Amino acid sequence: MHPDATSAGPVDVSILVNTYRRPRHLALTLESIALQRGVAGRFEVVVADDGSEDDTAAVVRSFGADAGFPVRSTTRRHAGFRLARTRNDAARLARGDYLLFLDGDCLIPRHHVAAHLARRRPGAALVGYCARLPEETSRLLVPENLSLTNLNSLVPTAERRALRRRWRRFWWHDVLRHPTKPRLTGGDFGLWRKDFELVNGFDERFVGWGQEDDDLGLRLRSAGVRLESILDQTCSLHVWHAPDPTAPVRWRDGPNVAYFGRAGRLTACRRGLATRPASAILWGLPPDVEATPLGRRLARLLAGAPQAGPGAACEIDVVVRPGRGMFRRAAECRLLVTTPGATLGRGERGGADCTAEVGPEDEAALVAILDGAG
Repeated sequence: MHPDATSAGPVDVSILVNTYRRPRHLALTLESIALQRGVAGRFEVVVADDGSEDDTAAVVRSFGADAGFPVRSTTRRHAGFRLARTRNDAARLARGDYLLFLDGDCLIPRHHVAAHLARRRPGAALVGYCARLPEETSRLLVPENLSLTNLNSLVPTAERRALRRRWRRFWWHDVLRHPTKPRLTGGDFGLWRKDFELVNGFDERFVGWGQEDDDLGLRLRSAGVRLESILDQTCSLHVWHAPDPTAPVRWRDGPNVAYFGRAGRLTACRRGLATRPASAILWGLPPDVEATPLGRRLARLLAGAPQAGPGAACEIDVVVRPGRGMFRRAAECRLLVTTPGATLGRGERGGADCTAEVGPEDEAALVAILDGAG
């Protein structure tokens, strides 16, 4: 490993590369990073592996031994497709003020990092996308010859047109101040570390293929971070490989679609860079919380948690039934907790993002509800 790899000194940019069982693709990605121009001494590389049991670790070691910049890596036992966790693992190890995320099957042109450094600004995330290289072109690529290769010349004309259309759509959505578009694509984007930490990183409750990047984009917007395209300056190049066997044919059939579509999404997720237990959430409790056994038990469990004052905004607003409290404050998540058989008024369930039924003495279930809401 390069002697600077364990240095505690600051770096400007951390390039975070996620990978799993594609050592050849990873070697190409790393070599394209080594060929970056105009940014010497300003970046480090962190490779996060999702538990590969092949030559991946050897590829990283060999690359790090000759790299002119710090190279570090992290891995853990594979437990299914956990891309959100893998990307967070890289971010936890990073030292840079700016985080540049990159999939380990994508090449970047030689001005890619410099383009991010020139364009970045406070309160904005720069979103890119990949041009997909054909299978035959991809098979001919080797790391040793990458320095002699004009990467832009490899991009098919149809892919160039598709990227221009994507950039125009991005621009139009920005003009319209669209609340959810354009979407963030996790394999090629950059943002300030403080903004990533503000939303607690990727939500690790996304397990399986898809939607973890869409979710991050929505939470960044909620935190006031603008999503801006950098496709007019640079893009990544996706090296062909067979589709991941866990990827659904249609995105709507993916394992995370239901969770992604839930109501009551917290800006700072519960299971991200850090785990946020109930004691770390800002709660809004009803004024009559002490009037029922269920309410008193809930109040006791949340006694050490921060609580918003009467009518003040909070992360999770709670209404208990039986009880007379109502959802009347600004909140990211509205949680209705009821006892079995409690009478609910017309529209009460519809006013809640989450509804949970629990016996007044079932403390374990109530703890699980408080730890899972949002």
